[in-house]
Amino acid sequence: MSLHANAYTANVSETLLPTLSREDICDLFPGPEHFIRRKAIWNLFHKEQEQGQQAASPNQENSLNGRGLATVQVNPCVSETDQPRNPTPPRPDVQETLDPSRTLQLPNPEYVVYTDSELEHFRKQYFEMQRVGQEGGCTLSKELRCRLVRNTVTNMVSIIRATTTEFMYPSKNDVQAMAKRLVEYYPLLRDNTVNCKHTWELLFKQLMKRLHNIKTPKRRQGPTPQRQRKRRRLDFECSHGDSNTSISESAGSTASTVILDRTRSSTSSLDGRNSPAEIIDQREEAAEDLGVHSGTDSQQSQARHYRTLQEMYKRPKPNKEAVAQLLDLEFDARRAFINSDTLRDQDRPANILQAYPCFKEVDHVMDELRRILDRSNPDFISDLKTRWESFYCKAQFYGVFKKVLRPPTTQDKVTRCIAMMKALPEMFPSPVALPKKLDHASETMVHVLEPTENPNTYLQRRPIFSPVLIICDSNCMLAIGSTPVTTFPKENIDTGVLYLLAYYYTFHLTYPKCLATLLSILQTEVLQDAIHDRDATSSYKKALSAWKKFIGE
Repeated sequence: MSLHANAYTANVSETLLPTLSREDICDLFPGPEHFIRRKAIWNLFHKEQEQGQQAASPNQENSLNGRGLATVQVNPCVSETDQPRNPTPPRPDVQETLDPSRTLQLPNPEYVVYTDSELEHFRKQYFEMQRVGQEGGCTLSKELRCRLVRNTVTNMVSIIRATTTEFMYPSKNDVQAMAKRLVEYYPLLRDNTVNCKHTWELLFKQLMKRLHNIKTPKRRQGPTPQRQRKRRRLDFECSHGDSNTSISESAGSTASTVILDRTRSSTSSLDGRNSPAEIIDQREEAAEDLGVHSGTDSQQSQARHYRTLQEMYKRPKPNKEAVAQLLDLEFDARRAFINSDTLRDQDRPANILQAYPCFKEVDHVMDELRRILDRSNPDFISDLKTRWESFYCKAQFYGVFKKVLRPPTTQDKVTRCIAMMKALPEMFPSPVALPKKLDHASETMVHVLEPTENPNTYLQRRPIFSPVLIICDSNCMLAIGSTPVTTFPKENIDTGVLYLLAYYYTFHLTYPKCLATLLSILQTEVLQDAIHDRDATSSYKKALSAWKKFIGE
């Protein structure tokens, strides 16, 4: 079998023989019997090339490191005039590109040219095809090009950051010089299209794009520096000169312990509605002044959660689950702000809703009630509704027994619930007289609008500041004082009393004296939240005793 026969069978012309590697020649002439022939073919075309590589090997060893990275140094002018390594002039038809200068001198730092076995193989194949004038058919795959760009930028960033403590990046001139040297070292990267002025322009754009996609690592932030501005202190002294009320003394009862007569005066009360920035400052100051420290989150973290909550409510439809999670994380600072005396009772609902618009939704208010009373119980709301249904059924018979409620025979659900809410203040009466312009005690918690009555007009002339349910033909509205808060479907009126209690707790409102006995009974019997001994009035004890006697406890 002759040389020409095998080459003809494999469609290999004589012009392609110089481009074949050792593996290609071994595939063309397999077997030990063709060993001498393979060696003769290799020596015929590659003898001069091996001699040139041996002469250049000392310089290459100095410029290559153990990971296949060629050192690149660049001068300040980004000059690329390279000194020839071989004193013998190159052949006019073949460039001496197998051993180009791999040094490019920059003042600081010294970069490296990335290379590996696959890139070196394609580079060598390009030069072999260039000898026969077919270098146009040798192109670098997309995967190898991306690898070269990615690793080159990574090496440049790593080297420049190794020389300084700052998170610095290579300059545009550095990247341009590296693109020129890469095109010189890998000629198959040249872009000869008419759209590019330079052969290295496309590679330069790819390197810059990769550089811009690198994310700067964030430094660990230390503690927030102390702000040098005067803090507003809270005054907890009673106006009648009584002993000071400390936080530790009131820690034994829950946040919604009944205070029948609030006589504290706030030295920092504000007139009217505050701006959002002032509310944020008041919220943060209340948390710091009251010494709130959460076991899971710091004050800085809770402030960040609050700002995230504010941003979420700038969207049309905030995610309820995400809002509930943020409210859990920010609970301590929020309660410190709401429970403090920085707000007057008349301004409290508007300012709290401005700071926490999520409380316009009854679901979040009920969830806040759970956090206050039993934060670790995920089934608190369902258990609460069960207790309310049991209390509601017993209260129907108790109302009939006290002759303040008619037997519910043919009444529908809405009518029965309205009748029950109107009768509850008479079942558990308070000895305090009603405010003027109120004909019945039930007006302090529920009002049914007349067909021609305007709800806004009713709220403006309402003489008492407390949560109230306003029932109209289509739905129910819950308001606090003269501020409308939320609406809910009329079908959910059976849980309206629970909504009222939830707003008392969430907004830290004082029970009105004319309704204190009823709300205290609901607090202990439905919410199962014990009240302080000083809040257990004689009317409350009498009403509770009569109720326990009726239900047989």
